[in-house]
Amino acid sequence: MAQALRKTPLYDLHRDLGAKLTEFAGYEMPVQYGLGILGEHQHTRTKAGLFDVSHMGQVILRGRSYQETALALEKLLPTDVLGLEAGRQRYGFLTTNSGGIFDDLMFSNRGDHIFIVLNAACKNSDIKHLKSLLEPEILVEEVLNRALIALQGPASETVLGELNPQVKNMKFMDVETLLVSGVECWISRSGYTGEDGFEISIPATDAESVTRNILLNENVELIGLGARDSLRLEAGLCLYGHDINQATTPVEASLNWAIQKVRRANGERAGGFIGSKIILKQLDEGTERKRVGFLPQTRAPMREGVEVFETERSKDRIGIITSGGYGPTVGHPVAMGYIDSKYAQNKNNLFGELRGKRVPVKVSKIPFVPLNFKR
Repeated sequence: MAQALRKTPLYDLHRDLGAKLTEFAGYEMPVQYGLGILGEHQHTRTKAGLFDVSHMGQVILRGRSYQETALALEKLLPTDVLGLEAGRQRYGFLTTNSGGIFDDLMFSNRGDHIFIVLNAACKNSDIKHLKSLLEPEILVEEVLNRALIALQGPASETVLGELNPQVKNMKFMDVETLLVSGVECWISRSGYTGEDGFEISIPATDAESVTRNILLNENVELIGLGARDSLRLEAGLCLYGHDINQATTPVEASLNWAIQKVRRANGERAGGFIGSKIILKQLDEGTERKRVGFLPQTRAPMREGVEVFETERSKDRIGIITSGGYGPTVGHPVAMGYIDSKYAQNKNNLFGELRGKRVPVKVSKIPFVPLNFKR
């Protein structure tokens, strides 16, 4: 018997406002609303889009001190947790013994604890992983009574600032506890679109009222999973299970920037994390393949699974697309994936095999659009 789909605290709001719903990570989630995916994408890039991301995992790690908790977490990921200032957030990833990515995540220093946001599809395995490696010294607590929304786009600061002017003082990756419509919310200035914006954790009982208050602003529209995917693709942001997984290392995935100097060879706290021997070696010596952007030289998008070849007739593939589609902001198809490292700077046409035909494609830098974070 199929298991019933879970619903977020905003499910009734989605139904009331005409969302087209679909299954995602065990939840019934909105894929689009009345504007459609293209309209929602463009609205987020020009004004402000509001996303329900309550399906994602919210977790608190708590030891006897932040230092104890941070050093324990550093055994699981190659990121500087100890050096993160209070009220700041950082991107990181859990690693495997073979150097692969168990999952990527966001974590923040909340003074006496660490707050983590996990991918929806992986949160159960992530929490089990964290508990098995951190408890009993570090308590791993899943936060079950809160919703999570994301307000993204150039008008986000103005919109949220009308409900609490203090958000205007926040910079990219700042984290604060602030009142929104009289409700205590955990707010980070971050997101998954490449635009300025905020992620807002709200007590579940107040989630609908707070969300409806934000939606009263004429610059705000609800946005579904469809536009969320095209926005993050244009911004060159990885989707776990597609662009990164346990078979890809952070170095292969071009995520070196997320491994701070203090955790690298000769750093103050070098290594000591799961898979460190492999990852540190790759940082020093490089890898056989790299994640890059691709620009199909055609109007037809190249989607996940399209193989890339050096010529129209060569037999051995040199790359593969892991995410692809039409980029509404740039006005043409975009994609990203992996290619043999010796082709990563290639300026000539390569060829993607699209429905049995070799179609020209060029390697490109990512992101495909400027990142508009408030530094």
